[in-house]
Order: sequence, then C-alpha cells, then structure tokens
Amino acid sequence: VQLQASGGGLVQAGGSLRLSCAASGDTFGDHAMGWFRQAPGKEREFVAAIMWNASTDYADSVKGRFAISRDNAKNTVYLQMNSLTPEDTAVYYCARGSTYFARENLNEYDFWGQGTLVTVSS
Repeated sequence: VQLQASGGGLVQAGGSLRLSCAASGDTFGDHAMGWFRQAPGKEREFVAAIMWNASTDYADSVKGRFAISRDNAKNTVYLQMNSLTPEDTAVYYCARGSTYFARENLNEYDFWGQGTLVTVSS
C-alpha cells in the first residue's frame, strides 16, 4: 500500500486549503483513514479520521473548521481546511487504519504517506 499526500502550500490566516491523499490497493473502502500533523519540535498529533462507513472523528482543535471525506471510487481521502491559523502550520500526514475503525492513536494505523507541508502566515 502506498499513500501519496498532496495539496499543501502557503496560505494566509483565515484562508483555506484542501489536502488529498491517494492510496494504492484494492481494499481502500474497507479501512479507516486518518490525517495527522506534526509541527516543528512537536510530536505528531491526530487531526481527523473517517471510518469505512464515512463516520468521522476530529481533534477538538479543528472541529468546525476541518472536514474529512473520502471517495472510495478514487481511493482518495480529503481534508478540507478552513479558517486556518498559524497554529495549523505543520507537515500533514495521511494514514491508513489497520481495520475499518481507527481514531487518534498512531498505532491504529499501518501505512503512512510522506507528508505535505502546510504553512499559514499571519
């Protein structure tokens, strides 16, 4: 399984970005997918997850601003990020859940993408 994240970039505070993560393999729809982020000098943290049935879970810090979605026909998961702040600056990683359900624990995920950098200027 390979995960390819894209869509990062430089945006001003208050702006929006949409990240994409394309996955290889033919069992994409059977797995939860997640987004994590890692800011400089900090540990990787959970951002959002979407289960096999499209139910979602979010970190408190992004609730109401970010939205995770998936397109099983395209083997792709998305992260729509709105009302961005400088605190959202980080490398964003997508990951595949080991099973159909996964939430905030890194060890619930078995494959990781390479990361895409999001920089929010003030």
